[in-house]
Amino acid sequence: MADDGVDGILATIITDGVDSLSAKLANMVRLREQDELVRRMIVGFHVEGPFLNASPGFIGAHEPEHVRPANEEDAKRLLEAGAGFVKLFTLAPEQDAGGAVTKFLVEEEVVVSAGHCDPSLDQLKTACDNGLSMVTHFGNGCPVELPRHDNVLQRFLSLRNDLWFCFIPDGAHVELFALRNYLDLVGVDRSIMTTDAISAARLGPGLHEISGLTVEVDDQGVARRPGSPNLAGSTITMPGICRNLSESLALGEDEITALIDANPRKALSL
Repeated sequence: MADDGVDGILATIITDGVDSLSAKLANMVRLREQDELVRRMIVGFHVEGPFLNASPGFIGAHEPEHVRPANEEDAKRLLEAGAGFVKLFTLAPEQDAGGAVTKFLVEEEVVVSAGHCDPSLDQLKTACDNGLSMVTHFGNGCPVELPRHDNVLQRFLSLRNDLWFCFIPDGAHVELFALRNYLDLVGVDRSIMTTDAISAARLGPGLHEISGLTVEVDDQGVARRPGSPNLAGSTITMPGICRNLSESLALGEDEITALIDANPRKALSL
């Protein structure tokens, strides 16, 4: 990543038992303490789960058996294990009754993002009232087929002036022509591009073990759980993002810099 010109990342852990998630966070804290490059590169942690929507289509590649309703006790445990480095927390607003956990996390200076979710518009507005400020990998974490008008994507877009929208511009998570449409609607000034890259990003096609999960990368670089249509993270790198934004979306250097650098720093107060 350093060779790709990346200044820093949020290391992401995904849905698992709270004990396991806590251990993973504590281990990353130790790794930062022990290695200068790790300390410089990992500027914080992103906790994606376990307070997600377990319904098929919405849960994606996450393990549904570990999903649970949002609660302050588990949230506190995860923040404590992260030793102040949890910067971003993705949850499903419909799993957070009254927005209580969202409010708690925001008060702890953690950015709360909605993902793998299907909140009603009222639930989404309640989450925003309690500090929700972002959408995790917009266009994903939902079924391929949705109601024509009242669906989770349209609900998010209706509140686009209040939210940051994160996209994975690899052409698989969001077709690049659709990404162009989303950018025109949301605006570059409210959008963020992320690699969502898994540790198998540079390993090429084949079966790979990552964090106890088996992932299959095809000849086009698309990662899935074996036998599943669900995407399992991305294999795109930051140079690949810049190339797609420049060549396929015809964005200029200033716009690309905003999407991959200035906007993430602003959204996460980094």
